[in-house]
Amino acid sequence: QVRLVESGGGLVQPGGSLRLSCAASGSIFSINHMGWYRQAPGKQRELVATITRGGRTNYANSVKGRFTISRDNAKNTVYLQMSNLKPEDTAVYYCNVDLTWDPDDYWGQGTQVTVSS
Repeated sequence: QVRLVESGGGLVQPGGSLRLSCAASGSIFSINHMGWYRQAPGKQRELVATITRGGRTNYANSVKGRFTISRDNAKNTVYLQMSNLKPEDTAVYYCNVDLTWDPDDYWGQGTQVTVSS
């Protein structure tokens, strides 16, 4: 089985920074895309950022220039460095992993990020 463990969430003031991490373990042969999604109360889950095994990235327009996604292929871990955080970034952040030759996606349990004074 595949297990995803997230960490790094918390409470931060506007303009502050947080770094999220998500480590995948278990029956993993190869990982294609890794990414982060978020869901605020009363809203649908939305894509934040994705990264391929080769390092190509995509970002939601709302986080471009503020967030940076990266990965360590040897550790099967994806990171999300969040800077200049805004109250609108408040949400539960979920890690997503897409395995090679596997049509199913795997999700972490989510970590709360709250941006408030």
